[in-house]
Amino acid sequence: MNVGVFLSAVDLGEQYTVPAREFGKLLGDGGHTLVWGGSETGLMKVVADSVQAAGGRLVGVSVTFLQDKARADADEMVVAADLAQRKAELLRRSDAIVVMVGGMGTLDEATEILELKKHRLHGKPVVLLNSAGFYDGLELQLRRMDAEGFLPLPLSELVYFASDGADALAYLGEQL
Repeated sequence: MNVGVFLSAVDLGEQYTVPAREFGKLLGDGGHTLVWGGSETGLMKVVADSVQAAGGRLVGVSVTFLQDKARADADEMVVAADLAQRKAELLRRSDAIVVMVGGMGTLDEATEILELKKHRLHGKPVVLLNSAGFYDGLELQLRRMDAEGFLPLPLSELVYFASDGADALAYLGEQL
């Protein structure tokens, strides 16, 4: 399975690096391919290192202005012209999407992927991996949107909230 992962390229504490490392190992152990932003920094590096160490493939999708931070030993590296093209390429190359912890860029990617799915422009499973309760607030907001009629399809069809990497992969295994 080609798993697209959106996450931070920032160095963060163990409450985020440990789950990222564990998820990467699970991906690699399962023989899956990581499709990610291609960066050799932060959580992106942590996940890629774990996937690679466990025997999985790495497909990076960098962007021109970040190309100097791209991982040199990825199995494949694509360089997109801009962030919009990068998001589209990540989605195109992925069978499923997992959103891990991240900042504004990750939030932008997550909301675009969910908006596209809401309009049925893709039907790929989407998981929010809620490490250390990072997405508790977003989950609360999305549940409110669902309850108050802002979503044209049930939230359960839009996104799955996973407590850890094993939960995320088990859900994806059921969906694909």
